[in-house]
Amino acid sequence: MMSTALLWNSRDELLMMKRSLTRTLSPGLWAAIGGHLEPDELSNPRAACLREIWEETGIEHDEIHGLRLQYILLRLNGQEVRQQFFYVGSTDVTPRITTPEGELHWVPRELVLERPLPFIFRSLLEHYLANGPAPDPWIGSAGVSKDSGLPTIHWNPFVDPKEV
Repeated sequence: MMSTALLWNSRDELLMMKRSLTRTLSPGLWAAIGGHLEPDELSNPRAACLREIWEETGIEHDEIHGLRLQYILLRLNGQEVRQQFFYVGSTDVTPRITTPEGELHWVPRELVLERPLPFIFRSLLEHYLANGPAPDPWIGSAGVSKDSGLPTIHWNPFVDPKEV
């Protein structure tokens, strides 16, 4: 289980990390801020997201505005089921620390998809940039398209059916 932050600033730039070449997962690719949930965070992925933001940027929770769950993504990685929570928020705070995980950069919205990105993150960003913030989170299941045989993500609004 992982929790990730898409942090935007008032200049419409996304805080992204160019992952270190020494990283096991997606070395050299661009990603968002985030990481794995600790055992005591399993029922609170938002807390994990805030912890990861602080660990990787030095930005405090009270310097982030409007942080809310926007995506839940499910996928298989071999025999492992991965569940990732994506939160979207805003801050104008410049990262205060450096991390061995990679280099942090503010990237203008129109240049975000020009970076080399992992497939899953690219698909999520394409969806977010096309649809914008939604009142309810989206849930995505990664798989293979029956039509083309290519990797794909199927997105659906994540709502309580009793509330509809």
